[in-house]
Amino acid sequence: MSLRHGLLGLLNYEPKTGYDLDKQFKESLGHFWQAKGSQIYRELDAMEQHGWLASTQIKQDEKPNKRVYSITPAGKTEFMTWLSSPSGDIKNAMNIKSTFLMRVFFAGETSDKHTLEMLRLYRNASLQIKLSYDKEQSKYQQLTTLYSEIMNQAQIRWAEKSIALLEQTKDHPWWSNAAGLPVNDSGMWLRAI
Repeated sequence: MSLRHGLLGLLNYEPKTGYDLDKQFKESLGHFWQAKGSQIYRELDAMEQHGWLASTQIKQDEKPNKRVYSITPAGKTEFMTWLSSPSGDIKNAMNIKSTFLMRVFFAGETSDKHTLEMLRLYRNASLQIKLSYDKEQSKYQQLTTLYSEIMNQAQIRWAEKSIALLEQTKDHPWWSNAAGLPVNDSGMWLRAI
């Protein structure tokens, strides 16, 4: 999914201001797609230039003027075309791109103490995520919330198992050498010179 298609989808329901789109995007799509307000406004301008949106300036007396965006027939066609061809997105949904997991992969270059601290921070952050169904959600919105809930539970479970594994094996030098690389007395990988 692209940010553009998420915005088109929200505008497909009804016209909205950029502020309202930003707020609704974060409330309804934010648990699986994050976007900054500046990205949203940049995309709105680009989509209007593509002819997918039209905007109307609304004058207000005691507040700054606002722009209300609405989807055009070309935008509706683009949204429906995207919605009806998910095959590329399915493959991308299976790909993980995580800077945090890359840190974990290379954590053998640091100490177990450091890695345990990092994993505990991750677990605690995962425990803070509160996802729940809103009675106002459509059944399709509930499906995405369910996905996020299950992913969050898996993240917590992974962190807890990883912590337990490191705590059980931190005194065993073979654990730090699971990749078969030479290690020093503290279990840290030796770099090739």
